Amino acid sequence: MADFRALSFWFDSLSSAGSGEAGTDELRPRPALPGDLGVDVAIVGGGLTGLWTAYYLASAEPSLTIAVLEKHIAGFGASGRNGGWCSALFPASTASLARRHGRAAALAMRKAMIDTVDEVGRVTSAEGIDCDFVKGGTVSLARGAAQLVAARNEVAEAAMWGVDDLQLRDAAHSPRGATGALGSTFDPACARLQPAKLVRGLAKVVEGLGVRIYEGTEVLSWRSGRVTTDHGTVDAATIVIALEGYAASLAQTHRQVLPLYSLMIATEPLSDELWDEIGIEHGQTFADFRHLLVYGQRTADNRFAFGGRGARYHWGSSIRSEYDRVPGVFDHLERTLGDIFPVARQAAITHRWGGPLGVPRDWHAGAGLDPATGIAMAGGYVGDGLSTTNLAGRTLTDLILNCDTPISRLPWVNHHSPRWEPEPFRFIGANLGTTAMNIADAEERMTGRASLAARLMAPLTGH
Repeated sequence: MADFRALSFWFDSLSSAGSGEAGTDELRPRPALPGDLGVDVAIVGGGLTGLWTAYYLASAEPSLTIAVLEKHIAGFGASGRNGGWCSALFPASTASLARRHGRAAALAMRKAMIDTVDEVGRVTSAEGIDCDFVKGGTVSLARGAAQLVAARNEVAEAAMWGVDDLQLRDAAHSPRGATGALGSTFDPACARLQPAKLVRGLAKVVEGLGVRIYEGTEVLSWRSGRVTTDHGTVDAATIVIALEGYAASLAQTHRQVLPLYSLMIATEPLSDELWDEIGIEHGQTFADFRHLLVYGQRTADNRFAFGGRGARYHWGSSIRSEYDRVPGVFDHLERTLGDIFPVARQAAITHRWGGPLGVPRDWHAGAGLDPATGIAMAGGYVGDGLSTTNLAGRTLTDLILNCDTPISRLPWVNHHSPRWEPEPFRFIGANLGTTAMNIADAEERMTGRASLAARLMAPLTGH
């Protein structure tokens, strides 16, 4: 049997959970699909999108028969490997949403995302899912003159929309253990959590609602009314495609998303005294204003969990387990963490992992249903999926049950992103984008001014 603990620190930590919590036995795959089956709803993918959809559907209509089809185990993909930010971030900016859909629609999307953070907390509390959920907010450090300008601009733009409670803080009120911080922003709309505990706990909850989860079951294709797997066919009036980055590995959705790898490291636990020196509180997540994204959190057991982009895109949108670990990127993350918080240099790195996330061509996530075929889809979160998957589950539930609600009218409903270009253009463009972000950060460090390279790339990244 595969050692799923090696997928991430989050999965590995399940093996040392206390009494009554998920243990190593929980990582044994559930039985595969036993043969041909007929259900009301078939969900392709056992990550958070699929499980949240199953949860809200089963809660709203207990008579529905629902089957989740998962190639590996629940949470195998990004749902069990991410940075643990349950945030209000959406991959397309509010300004971009307003240009495409109008101001009112953009503001409705922002409010829905902010509310989603609390909705995840509400459900995990109500259902007894102990996933270390603490709504401590996000601290984004402004390390250098150009980053301070970016921080001020972000706060000013948030004030213009009038929805987010984004605050600008001076250096004296920013984490004291961070080097070069001229100030920071604080966004209260974010919770720290342990993603593997969330996705594995949610899987148990939906099973308790009567949803059947078939693991070790590879979906080969689908059409209206039928899903074909390596263990038989599933006939269903409604089919939900919830594959995120792994959609690129199937012919029917190959060019709908680009699988972009994000990698992470975790340190050994640090003492409370060291965390006091660092200045990051329990429940807080952190980042800075560089262009090549980094993100981190203080875990419930006092580790740094820290990740970032920088791994190359692979030809043909290929996804392989060996791409999860890139020594050069891990070394970069370790250096970057130590550069931001020098105290971290004294902590040993205990875990290194990674995985693909899904990037649509226009960086605009979507959730929709084609009533003519009964096929629904959601995804394209660009790494902001830990909360957005919950909104996707509620959105798809309203669409499938034909409920006209504020959620079913959000601007991401039935949004169709253009397809990615064929190779070699996809390979060249994706890797040039990563290089451009590296150049932009170097440019700003040298000049102290906003990067021209970043400005040219902004329209291609949802801004």
